[in-house]
Amino acid sequence: MSFEFFIGGRYLRAKQKQAFISLITILSIAGVTVGVMALIVVIAVMAGFEADLKMRILGGQPQVIVMRHGGAFTGYQQVLNDVENIDGVEAATPFIYAQIMLRSKHGASGAVLRGIDPESAGRVMKTLQEVYLPDPKAGDTSENIPPEAPGIILGRELAKNLGVIEGDIIYLISPGSLLSPIGHIPAMKQFKVNGFFESGMYEYDQTFAYIHIQEAQKIMRMENAITGIDVRVTDIYHARKIAEKIIAKLGFPYWARDWMQMNRNLFKALKLERRVMFIILTLIILVAAFNIASSLIMMVMGKARDIAILKAMGATDQSIRKIFVFNGMVIGTIGTLLGLCLGLVICTVLKHYNIHELTGDIYYFTTTLPVKLETVNVVSIILAALLICFLATLYPARQASKLDPVEAIRYG
Repeated sequence: MSFEFFIGGRYLRAKQKQAFISLITILSIAGVTVGVMALIVVIAVMAGFEADLKMRILGGQPQVIVMRHGGAFTGYQQVLNDVENIDGVEAATPFIYAQIMLRSKHGASGAVLRGIDPESAGRVMKTLQEVYLPDPKAGDTSENIPPEAPGIILGRELAKNLGVIEGDIIYLISPGSLLSPIGHIPAMKQFKVNGFFESGMYEYDQTFAYIHIQEAQKIMRMENAITGIDVRVTDIYHARKIAEKIIAKLGFPYWARDWMQMNRNLFKALKLERRVMFIILTLIILVAAFNIASSLIMMVMGKARDIAILKAMGATDQSIRKIFVFNGMVIGTIGTLLGLCLGLVICTVLKHYNIHELTGDIYYFTTTLPVKLETVNVVSIILAALLICFLATLYPARQASKLDPVEAIRYG
């Protein structure tokens, strides 16, 4: 062991003549501990929130949407076949998109209507795998039995707002108007609630309703046209490249957007929020670093005679700097390790125990607090804490190395 580390260790272990210096050292360690712990917990929760949000979005949304400039288009079967034959595409399904009004005996609510093909929609979106919508052509056409109302699937939160249960009849009011003696009136049709879906995304579960694509074509007066094609890809992180392949094959006037483009603003906001929280919570460590600097400055003042003797014995300025940098880094390292341990314990508790239930109308989804510990984030926090502590030691160590031994011995 070099004599710098030996003397630095003696200074740390020795009983301080002034209890105030020891108190500042303890507060410095506590400050670093709290800062590192808070950073680890908050960044882990935000990373978990982003990962959980991404998983729920991908479960309730396609990874790529293909549409046509100018709106709806016909002859989509050939387009569908072309898209499914592209390398990287796992499945594709047609859809119709419209904004409508739903009315029940207990209330009314606006909703986003999606007409889907039940046979292929479940292969593209996981939330639709258990959806059952009867084929409109499969009903009993006997004159003695009136036709049954077509089926509709509602989001769980939307059903709560309407006050309906499975089997209830609701009215769908669409913007496709009918011409009557009193002028244009909205088209209205009865639907039977066939079931519910739950994506875990509050906004989706409160907004979306699904019906058979043929019923959507009838009520929207689109004949054999569709709004676009939903696509599921084999690798979600190659969705943009696959979207470019689709456009290259279909050409103008078709266009495509991947899931990252569709949710670009949301994920940008989450990344910005995580960075801002990292900067804000780092200020806690910065305050603790000032305490480290104060503790070392007072230690330098108290050890002025010792420093003068070491210099008189031949210690270089660099050796004196090493002694006090070592002292400061020991304080910072102890605080960082304690903060790391406490942060990991708190993250483990939050991950495995239901501490807090999130409210869907406030947050993006209704679930327990998500936690995701990423090695990169933990390493970044530790390095940032140690770097701040190291910078805090430089000024006191420099002042110690500049001490004049003659003056210190004369007035010490």
